[in-house]
Amino acid sequence: MADIIQLLPDSIANQIAAGEVVQRPASAVKELIENAIDAGATSIKLIIKESGKVLIQVIDNGQGMSETDARMSLERHATSKIRTADDLFRLRTMGFRGEALASIAAVSQMEMKTRLPTEELGTLLLIEGSEVKKQEPVACEKGTSISIKNLFYNIPARRNFLKSNGVEMSHITEEFQRLALAHPSISFALLQSDELLYDLPAGKLSQRIVNLFGKNYQTQLAPIQEETSLLKITGYIGRPDLAKRKRGEQFIFVNQRFIRNNYLAYAVSNAYEGLLQENSFPFYTLFIDIDPKHIDVNVHPTKTEIKFDDERAVYGVVWSAVKQALGSHNLAPAIDFAADVNLMGKLNSQPLSREQYYDEQFSNSLQRSNLQNWEKMFEQEAPSSRLFDKKIVEPNTTLRFESAMNQKETPIGENNEKGIFQFQQRYIVRAARSGVIFIDQQAAHERILFERYLLHLKGVPGNSQQSLFPQTLVLSAPDFALTLEMEKEIYALGFRFEVFGKNTLLVSGTPTEIAGSEKELFEGLIEQFKKNQSVLQLPLRENLALALAKRASIKAGQKLSLEEMESLASRLFSCPNPNYSPEGNQTFFIFDSSKIDTHFTR
Repeated sequence: MADIIQLLPDSIANQIAAGEVVQRPASAVKELIENAIDAGATSIKLIIKESGKVLIQVIDNGQGMSETDARMSLERHATSKIRTADDLFRLRTMGFRGEALASIAAVSQMEMKTRLPTEELGTLLLIEGSEVKKQEPVACEKGTSISIKNLFYNIPARRNFLKSNGVEMSHITEEFQRLALAHPSISFALLQSDELLYDLPAGKLSQRIVNLFGKNYQTQLAPIQEETSLLKITGYIGRPDLAKRKRGEQFIFVNQRFIRNNYLAYAVSNAYEGLLQENSFPFYTLFIDIDPKHIDVNVHPTKTEIKFDDERAVYGVVWSAVKQALGSHNLAPAIDFAADVNLMGKLNSQPLSREQYYDEQFSNSLQRSNLQNWEKMFEQEAPSSRLFDKKIVEPNTTLRFESAMNQKETPIGENNEKGIFQFQQRYIVRAARSGVIFIDQQAAHERILFERYLLHLKGVPGNSQQSLFPQTLVLSAPDFALTLEMEKEIYALGFRFEVFGKNTLLVSGTPTEIAGSEKELFEGLIEQFKKNQSVLQLPLRENLALALAKRASIKAGQKLSLEEMESLASRLFSCPNPNYSPEGNQTFFIFDSSKIDTHFTR
């Protein structure tokens, strides 16, 4: 029998590696900027065209490469960072696997210009699909410039899986923001189609945060600093009362590398317990400095997931540091961004004690929380009372249980004949021929709104209610780009807005029959759209319709009038598919009368 196992050609092996390392244009941006940082650059410029599909160019003023190193950098597993296996556990650099350039070159048309500071001429390399087309001396600036043109040009199927320009640019901007935050001592610039989106001078972390996210962050940041024998934590946390209704501006860095770790994110949110409104998320940028021997960064090709050898200890330090910062710093005054972060404690000549701070800043929040807890306790002691409206019982009054004798005579109307009522402010219950129908009010309303908004997006634009006082809305650069990409669709839903400056919109109208402020509705729509996108594979229109339906729907716990209950039920059963919510949750079920009969004897 002939041998059937053989080694893959380098070009194919590189394309396979590219599938792990280069998932989208943002992946290439991350790898190229990390290489520039490791090269000792003090200035990095990122140029993007067509959201990276046409051009990604990174220009740095780092140490550059010799002709030999430039050619070697395109080989798989070629690296300047690792010599022995032990080096994997002492890493403090960014790129180290030696796969990035080789993988990117395998799926693009690459141009590299690089020059050492001591040389008069640099090196030019042109590569297409891992094949070197040209190598020659060239006059160029000190450092390295790498241009990635027509990403995935030789893998059409992969290119077809890329999202819209707005979505891909959103991912690029997120990667840029993370790297710029992690290295405030380096100046960064981002240009998209010749438009300067960011021009970030070198400075302190506080200045970098303000330059990235806006001047309003000057009034909501408090420094955080904690040091133990295991690790050191520095950074900033946001004021609880200025938390946003969306995630995104929450960053954790380990040894200046951005990571995703739900366990540590929970440690931060747990430290804010009792201080935040429901479904709101505070800003934080935390830097954890830890001996590399205690972590393993070589877990995932993107290097955003790491393992700690003692995760519980790290959790405890993070929780304690955030808790202490909340209790030690008065968050109301604006921070002096001309001062050094480490001097903030010294500038507060008479800092409040932790107990005083909680008393003054958060007493109202805690009182509300305690009141809710008392109400919940009484609800649990008397669950049957949930069938009826709550009554406030004053001292020295007679307590009367609800019964037909105690109720005022009510005219028999259509709703009473149908026996419709609300149960636990969550379900609508009504009689049916074959038994009793239980309707989940939130799931049902989501189905109704989803089909209405989908109709608007397919050519029947929704009506808009104009605002007397339009609101300005400052978005992050990724969200702003995403919004402009979906401008026509958002307009069809009933929103009215216009560009009002850099990353700023003026929202003047919202869809009819939706309560709430323009700002919250618009932010909620964008955030829900991104959340859907991360877990569902839906076309843009369906995603938008679902996003607005979830944000605008009646929620569990909302009390409804008889008219509202009847309207909701009738509209649900007018839908083409009333059985399930847009996400596939059951909207109602029928409790058959024959099953009821089995519980009784005649």
